[in-house]
Amino acid sequence: MEAQLPETRMKRRSSRLAQLIRIYEAGQISELMDRTVDKLLSVEEMEARQDIEDLTAALLAYEERFGMASEAFYQRFEAGELGDRADFIEWASFYDMLQNAKKRLQAVSDEG
Repeated sequence: MEAQLPETRMKRRSSRLAQLIRIYEAGQISELMDRTVDKLLSVEEMEARQDIEDLTAALLAYEERFGMASEAFYQRFEAGELGDRADFIEWASFYDMLQNAKKRLQAVSDEG
């Protein structure tokens, strides 16, 4: 679960990805580049799936502890109904992280 990248690093990566797109669109992709991109996406997919599994387990522990589904908790937490206890902040963070991991999985998988 990686933190947000600094803006300059993101711009550089975006530029490099644009290069790859231009190479692909020009039909100049090598077999090595093609395999590398496939492997990269496969690894990212596996990591996203693992993050989802880990976060789901963490959320389940909170659900059992507080007797509430994470989605219902999150709605109430965001509405300010539950206060700002440290464990609630952590639960909400895990819920946010799960949603982001699901988006990442959709972006990198064949299902996306």
